[in-house]
Amino acid sequence: MTMLSAQNTRYQGGFSGFGPKRCLDLGLGLLILSGVWPVLLICALAVALTSKGPVCFVQTRVGRHGVPFRMVKFRSMYTDAEARRAALVDQSDREGLCLKLRNDPRITPVGRLLRRWSLDELPQIFNVIRGDMSLVGPRPALPEEVADYPDAAHRRHLVLPGITGLWQVSGRAEIGFDQMIEMDLDYVRRASVRTDLNILLRTFSAVLSGRGAY
Repeated sequence: MTMLSAQNTRYQGGFSGFGPKRCLDLGLGLLILSGVWPVLLICALAVALTSKGPVCFVQTRVGRHGVPFRMVKFRSMYTDAEARRAALVDQSDREGLCLKLRNDPRITPVGRLLRRWSLDELPQIFNVIRGDMSLVGPRPALPEEVADYPDAAHRRHLVLPGITGLWQVSGRAEIGFDQMIEMDLDYVRRASVRTDLNILLRTFSAVLSGRGAY
């Protein structure tokens, strides 16, 4: 994995570490958790009662400064999904890296509903509270995807990965890899509390529209 050099710190925008962003994440994260716990319970029961396997899916993702962490989400796929991934890579409906299929055969019926409304991502609130993720930031990528990144793309790891971000509110899977990286680097350069609040507000309409949610 390409290491981030000291010269790239200019992309951080003075908005990293324990400060306004962390306070925003902790405050809003705890508030959201207190309000959505019934939804978490309903989603967990729906997953458990409709397909075999664990309720949550825990996967290694690449975090800030390239440090791996364990990201949690509700399981939306059948338990053999990872084993079937290699056979589907060439069928991706998205340009560039990152496998995205409009009609992914690995997704369960309940999982498709969870993904449509982004409910599968709700457990990542716990990642935010732990400090592995932020409410807003570039989406955390798989290690095998990051290994193929061009050098410039690693600058997206100068900030914590997020549950939502510019990519999510601009079309999600309909956005190609190169454009996603451009959006991520733009966020890194101008990150602020105001920017995060704006993206969080835009997230509600993005979820309701369902654009690129597959």
